[in-house]
Amino acid sequence: MDVDQAELHLREIFTPYAARKYNEMRARSGRFVHYTSAEVAVSIIKNKEVWMRKSSTMNDFMEIQHGLKCLSTAYTADIGSRFKDLLERLHPGFCKDLEKQFDAWIPSFQHHTFLTCVSEHLDGEDRIGRLSMWRAYGGTTGVAIVMNNGPFLRDSDALSAYTSPVGYFSVDQFKREFDHTVDGMHANEELLRSLDRDELMDRVFHMFQYAVLSTKHPGFHEEREWRIIHSPMIDPSRNLVRDIAVVRGSPQPIFKIPLQNFPGEGFTGATVPELLDRIIIGPTVHPLPTYEAFVTLLEQAGVPDAAEKVFISDIPLRQ
Repeated sequence: MDVDQAELHLREIFTPYAARKYNEMRARSGRFVHYTSAEVAVSIIKNKEVWMRKSSTMNDFMEIQHGLKCLSTAYTADIGSRFKDLLERLHPGFCKDLEKQFDAWIPSFQHHTFLTCVSEHLDGEDRIGRLSMWRAYGGTTGVAIVMNNGPFLRDSDALSAYTSPVGYFSVDQFKREFDHTVDGMHANEELLRSLDRDELMDRVFHMFQYAVLSTKHPGFHEEREWRIIHSPMIDPSRNLVRDIAVVRGSPQPIFKIPLQNFPGEGFTGATVPELLDRIIIGPTVHPLPTYEAFVTLLEQAGVPDAAEKVFISDIPLRQ
């Protein structure tokens, strides 16, 4: 196998759920969507940037606690014993060092992780959006920004921010998924033996990190969420912009994702004209002025055929 194939195989071993979701999105040319308020959508398009906020300031904070509970339960169960036995055969003393390192970083996961959340967009939602998302996000002036998948799925370290599909797992469902991962590791023990200790530690640590940060209660499954995750204390970014913003009256640190390409670092397709598939205006009392405003914004951003890329949802929802 060449380097790319080898890397892909290792990802399928350590993060099989994420690998499956990536493959599915690529196979169907899936798109992503960000449901937000019209005010925020205007800011994204005019300023050509997307904000990442601390997990501790978002609704998703408790989901990190859920992820930690799921991982801890699986790790201390019989499944975890099979997992630890394998790692100890490869490198005696490995698990003690893994636990020490991972436990030390848990406060960082909780308080120094920055997130932007998007959802999988379904073809049948092209003109109306998703009712549950209109109810949950954007208030009385909701807007959905539908985006092509290129920058989300592209292999690049340009931003040190990485796209991760959310797994909607109960504790028992998480244990089954972890068991599947452990089966794959056992089946590929000889390949894992070829990794040096530091590389194996790095891969298992990040497997745990993203399991914690990307696991939600199954009751939220209809959101079909993916997260763009930045951990500045673990992996600082050269190209994200740190700033202070006031969000609903609360000042807080943020990181800004610039909607621009970094072709020398393998990150392309991120400019507004390349990224944008369409805008859907949610149920609102002023749909026509909002439509006109977004057509103008897209024209100013250089989006061709702007009027054909803005739609007004006709879902009869009273906000």
